[in-house]
Amino acid sequence: MAYHSTFNCLWCGASHTVRGPDDLEGFAQLCPDCIGRAGENGFLRFRLKAALTEQATSRASAAPSGLPAAPPSSVLGVDEVDLSAEMKAYYAARAVEYDDWYLRTGRYARGPVHDLAWHSELDQATVWLDGLPIEGEIVELAAGTGWWSPLLAGKGELSIYDANEAPLDQARARLVAHGLRAHIHVRDAWAAPDRAVDSLFCGFWLSHVPRTRLAAFLKLARAWLKPGGTFAFIDSRPDPHSGAVDQPVSTDTEVSRRRLADGRTFDVVKVYWQPGELEAALLAAGFSTARVSATGRFFLLGQARA
Repeated sequence: MAYHSTFNCLWCGASHTVRGPDDLEGFAQLCPDCIGRAGENGFLRFRLKAALTEQATSRASAAPSGLPAAPPSSVLGVDEVDLSAEMKAYYAARAVEYDDWYLRTGRYARGPVHDLAWHSELDQATVWLDGLPIEGEIVELAAGTGWWSPLLAGKGELSIYDANEAPLDQARARLVAHGLRAHIHVRDAWAAPDRAVDSLFCGFWLSHVPRTRLAAFLKLARAWLKPGGTFAFIDSRPDPHSGAVDQPVSTDTEVSRRRLADGRTFDVVKVYWQPGELEAALLAAGFSTARVSATGRFFLLGQARA
């Protein structure tokens, strides 16, 4: 975690300048107010724990030989958390610029050749989704800003869920602009199903599921569906021109460093699945059929029947 003497707080976005070269705020990239709330928030606890470790390492390397290093962060009682809290914070902060990714605007514009290929394959994915037997009561998990929601809302009674309110506000506005309605609620994608529905959809969510948890999530997806119900998903392929110009794509790690337009950075899980491994995992999770294909460069298209 790099030290910054001046930064925008990763949680609230407020501009802050540290008082000295060893201030904890500079390691955490959190303002004092947000550090004070670390006991209430998983993401803040995660950043504070990492900052304490980095601060201790920095002090140890700067101290004269033979002097004891600062105590480890565990002495201060900061809890260990996984990346789910950081991903939630990232997508809340990214809500206002998320559609730039779909539209190939701002930092996501990659030149006419690559952008033309992107839009062509996005159209292909849209036509594919529209042609699936999605109907009846439909649930969309991790819906984000609702890019796919108008299409789904035209096929049945749609409920869209996301872990953050900010992107759902944009999804709501998108549906209203299309003259469509849906049930919109804050709900984590990992929450246990409260009913069985006819269709389930996830857009760009499976790539945020760690490999060690894929089987558990696909079993949860199966539990959402009535017998014969349809599970559909669209996700990412590791093309080097799929993300922002300052965001390299790597298949060597499950953790990706993401940058916002204002310079804030977050670590998120990003797994680039192969079609065959997803088909095998879907069948192992109890789906009766599974088919996963790929567009030319950018997208995976998956469907399975309960």
